[in-house]
Amino acid sequence: MKIHEKYLVRCIELAQNGLGMTYPNPMVGSVIVYENQIIGEGWHKKAGEPHAEVNAVNSVKDKSLLEKATIYVSLEPCSHFGKTPPCCDLIIQHQIPNVVIGTVDPNEKVAGRGIKRLIEAGANVIVGILEAECNELNKRFFTFHQKQRPYIILKWAESQNGFIAPEERNEQKPVWISNPYSRQLVHKWRTEEQAILIGTQTAIDDNPKLDVRDWTGNSPIRIVLDRNNRIPKTHQLLDKKLKTIVFCQSNCNTNEENLTFEVIDFNQNIAPQIARTLFKHQIQSVIIEGGRQTLQTFIDANLWDEARIFKGQTIFKNGTKSPVIKPTTNQPQFILDDELIIFKNHD
Repeated sequence: MKIHEKYLVRCIELAQNGLGMTYPNPMVGSVIVYENQIIGEGWHKKAGEPHAEVNAVNSVKDKSLLEKATIYVSLEPCSHFGKTPPCCDLIIQHQIPNVVIGTVDPNEKVAGRGIKRLIEAGANVIVGILEAECNELNKRFFTFHQKQRPYIILKWAESQNGFIAPEERNEQKPVWISNPYSRQLVHKWRTEEQAILIGTQTAIDDNPKLDVRDWTGNSPIRIVLDRNNRIPKTHQLLDKKLKTIVFCQSNCNTNEENLTFEVIDFNQNIAPQIARTLFKHQIQSVIIEGGRQTLQTFIDANLWDEARIFKGQTIFKNGTKSPVIKPTTNQPQFILDDELIIFKNHD
């Protein structure tokens, strides 16, 4: 069986179409090849709907070719019944002789069982083609299953001289540092992650909705820290229009529809407590949008995976300094006059 990496590249491209739509499932793409021609392809579009392999097989016009074809898939085909039947069974049923898999599924329900089933059924199986790229595709899913916590993204905007907020906020609420195009990009990011988190002071000062207004897609689960129940009940975060989780210390309110209260010990390191609780809620990714104390808490606990930092053209005479983070290799991007720096935590 001759392997062509370009077909795995196509699998990854297809899978990325499902970003933000497949939780709690991974993003998966699949391509079916016969005599160096793609005869079918598909991706997992939404949780509960057919998986990538099913969509790829269904797209093949001449099903008789499947018995002589090779199926490429970015992630190990599932071997268990969930909301849909096992994809392994579909591949075996259609007698597809060759299977090329990008990477092994870390979910304990799969974790090599799909590969084993295919081999036992007589398929030629090759695993680990473009493995690093396929792992990166599902960094949220892999982090969740391997580290038992969500993939954590830190995001903030800072002035040219290193402040995330001015000393006085009387002029506007919230205070914008980045330009409208950068802010639109942030709304796109929100559709890609499963949850968004802010601290108490940001919630009180800005009264944000934390929804998606400048992009099309799902609004994330809202998460807010409110140790002493200081956020006014009239604030938008508590309007129950979106699923919201509030972390408090004691005397928490009663859970209601779309509004859940979780108790943690604010006298201890709160970052790992939050991560464990979000794992319990099956949340695979969270973007943390500030303020400084909340962001620095996760940085100091070394509990973060990416930091996305906008540096605008604004200059403040004084104010709240931006978080302090250990710089890593990055490739700066520019959105008009805003500089976007993305750090990856390799520790």
